[in-house]
Amino acid sequence: MNSIPLPQLLANTSNYVVFGALILGSLATLILVLVLLKFFAVWFRARLANAPVTWGSLIGMFFRKVPYSMITDSRISAVKAGLSFTTDQLEAHFLAGGDVLDVVLACIAADKAGIDLSYDRACAIDLATKDTGKTVLEAVRTSINPMVIDCPNPSSGVTKITAVAKDGIGVNVRARVTVRTNLDRFVGGATEETIVARVGEGIVTSVGSATSYKAVLENPDNISKLVLGKGVDASTAFEILSIDIADVDVADNVGARLQTEQAEADKQVAQAKAEMRRAAAVASEQEMAARTQEMRAKVVEAEAQVPLAISEAFRSGNLGIMDYVRYQNVRADTQMRESIADDDEPGGSDGKV
Repeated sequence: MNSIPLPQLLANTSNYVVFGALILGSLATLILVLVLLKFFAVWFRARLANAPVTWGSLIGMFFRKVPYSMITDSRISAVKAGLSFTTDQLEAHFLAGGDVLDVVLACIAADKAGIDLSYDRACAIDLATKDTGKTVLEAVRTSINPMVIDCPNPSSGVTKITAVAKDGIGVNVRARVTVRTNLDRFVGGATEETIVARVGEGIVTSVGSATSYKAVLENPDNISKLVLGKGVDASTAFEILSIDIADVDVADNVGARLQTEQAEADKQVAQAKAEMRRAAAVASEQEMAARTQEMRAKVVEAEAQVPLAISEAFRSGNLGIMDYVRYQNVRADTQMRESIADDDEPGGSDGKV
C-alpha cells in the first residue's frame, strides 16, 4: 500500500476546511438574506416614518409569536400623531391580551380632542372592556361625541314610564338622556342600565310630588331639573349632559280606579260581616227555639204532677171534696175566659176582624 506524502495530506485537509468554511459561509449568507427579506420591509418602513425599530426587536417579536408588522405599524401611527410609544410597551399590552391598535387609535383621538388619557389608562380600559362588546376606542369616541340613551330602554318592551300625581291621574313620560363617557370612572363605573334606572326613579318621584297632572303637562322641564339635581350619574361611567322630556301624555285615572277597587273590597268585607251576623242570628234563633221546646217540656212535666199532687192531698186529708169542686169551677171559668179572649182577637177562629 502506497503512503500519501505529508505535504499532500496537509494540502487535501486544507481543501476540506476551505470547502466546509465556504458551505457554512453560504448558509450564513442565505440565513442573513432570508432575515433581510423577511424583516427589511418592516424595518425600512419604520425607518422612513422616523419610528425606527431595531433588528433585535423584530427578531425577538418573531420568536415570541408577536405580530411585529402590526406592532410596528401601530408605533408608526403613534409617532406620526406626536405620541411616543416604545415597541416594548405595545408588545407588553399585546401579550396581556389587549388590542394594541384600538389603544393607539384611542390615544391619538384623545390627544387630538384635548382629552387627558395616558397610555396606561387606555390599556387598563381596553383590558377591562374585553369580551364586553365595548372598546376603549368607543369610550373615547363617546367622550368626544356624546350619545343619547332612551329612558326607558325600548329593547325592554316598555316605551314609557307611568307615574301618578297627587290627584291620582297617571302620566306617561318618555325621556332622552344625553351622556358622554367619563374616562376617569370608566373602569369600575356603572353602565347605561344604571343611568336608565336612576332617571326612571327620578321621573316617578318628580311626577309623584306634583299636586296635579296639569302641572306636569304645563312644565315638563321641572322633571329634568329635579332628576339632574339628584346626581344620578354618580359612580357611573358617564356624565349626564342633559335630560330632555321627549313625550308626556295622560294615562288612566289611577286614583279613581284604586278607590273603586277599595270600595268593592269594602263592600265584600261588609257582605261577609253581614253574612256572619245573619248566621249568628239564625244560630241564636235555633238555640232559643230549642230552649222554648225544653221549657214547654218542663211545663208539661209539671202539669202532669198536678193530678198526682191532688190525689196525694186527698189521701193525706189536706184537700176536701168541696175544695176540689171549687178548683174545678175556677179551672172551667179560666178556660171559658181564654176561649172568649181568643174569639175577640183579630183573625180568630171564625176568621173575622
